[in-house]
Amino acid sequence: MPAAGLVLAPFRGLRYAQNRVSGLAEVTSPPYDVIAHDTEDHLLASDPHNIVRLILPRQGAHNPGARNGSRAEPAYADAARLLRDWQDEGILVPDPVPALYVYEQTLPGGHVLQRGLIGALRLAPLGAGPVLPHENVIPGPVAGRRQLMEATEANLEPIFLLYDGNGPATATAQITERVRRGEPLVTIHTEDGIWHRLWGVTDPAEQAAIAAELATHQALIADGHHRYAAYLQLQARKQKAGAGPGPWDAGLALLVDSTAFPPRIGAIHRVVPGLCAATAARLAEPAFTVRALPGATEQEALAALHEASERHTAFLVAGGQEYYLLTDPDPDAAKNAMPDRSDRWRALSAAVMQELLLGRLWQVEDDDQHVEVHHDSAEALRSAGRSADRTAVICPPLSADVVRDVAAHGERVPRKSTSFAPKPRTGLVLRSFALG
Repeated sequence: MPAAGLVLAPFRGLRYAQNRVSGLAEVTSPPYDVIAHDTEDHLLASDPHNIVRLILPRQGAHNPGARNGSRAEPAYADAARLLRDWQDEGILVPDPVPALYVYEQTLPGGHVLQRGLIGALRLAPLGAGPVLPHENVIPGPVAGRRQLMEATEANLEPIFLLYDGNGPATATAQITERVRRGEPLVTIHTEDGIWHRLWGVTDPAEQAAIAAELATHQALIADGHHRYAAYLQLQARKQKAGAGPGPWDAGLALLVDSTAFPPRIGAIHRVVPGLCAATAARLAEPAFTVRALPGATEQEALAALHEASERHTAFLVAGGQEYYLLTDPDPDAAKNAMPDRSDRWRALSAAVMQELLLGRLWQVEDDDQHVEVHHDSAEALRSAGRSADRTAVICPPLSADVVRDVAAHGERVPRKSTSFAPKPRTGLVLRSFALG
């Protein structure tokens, strides 16, 4: 356990004035990196003040710049101007006092999916402090998020972290339970059927009790590796410029007790352009058991993958109406494809997909230039079906225990291999550097 634990500080949140927008569901959005272009268009049309106009500024929204950081500086300047305008017009209004925010996501009927605290997380170097990463990052998206923060002087959406809080008997759990019995600051119902509620913890004594408890913990980044890296990059640039201590020494974060609210982890899938499914399956034969699924429906093929992945590493390769089940990767082939990795890392299905299947057998680099990444299997299969020379790789999810074990041993799972859920809604509360 590191000497210095988690610090989640109160801050004056910047929130939408409910009487100035058509509805809070209409101005919020999913996190920036899971918004498909058709979803983005829907969000833009839902209200002229939707948060997507800030997190994916329109000038760069349909090229890699807005998400990946290239040639997007004018769009970020536009986002900064828009953020200032919305504050001047009273669309976004600061809360009167610093708060930690209790954030809860529930299903109809009251089933709680997740509850946590949103605050300003003190930054610490990755691997040397209380914040534990499990994925590597790509420079482009990190630069893009940092440029957006520099332009807007704000954290526009929280990253998502998990910690082992030891359940409902803790001071933090008792405080959040008491606070949530009061009237929420925000209540919205989104199209996915989830209710989102937000309360403020403004009592300094309660804030201090939470701080004392969190100081003994470390947390795993569940979602937001690129944004956390952007936080660190911005902090380093400020320090180099002689700015001294400031709001850039922390970043907006949602912290969830995984003991009380175990995470759900979804798989992330790939689509490879320029490769048909039959050829992909043939190329996989030297290192996998390959079984064609003639006449299978999409549902039947996905069910076959689910059944197979409960026993061993498995993938579904698909294109058009063709489906192939890949199982039993050859251990020697996996070791040859990943010679400098631990047995623990080589056993990850995501590593087998990235290094053995794509890299060694298909000679395809698993990056944004050569593959598409999809969080939804049906979306990946639709994308692969657009032409005969496109192949989807449908992957099984990694378990939370496996991810934690890899991270605890100082390793990181391959990029874009975990999708923790439910993700926090963007736009419920923003953190402006000007407010501290």
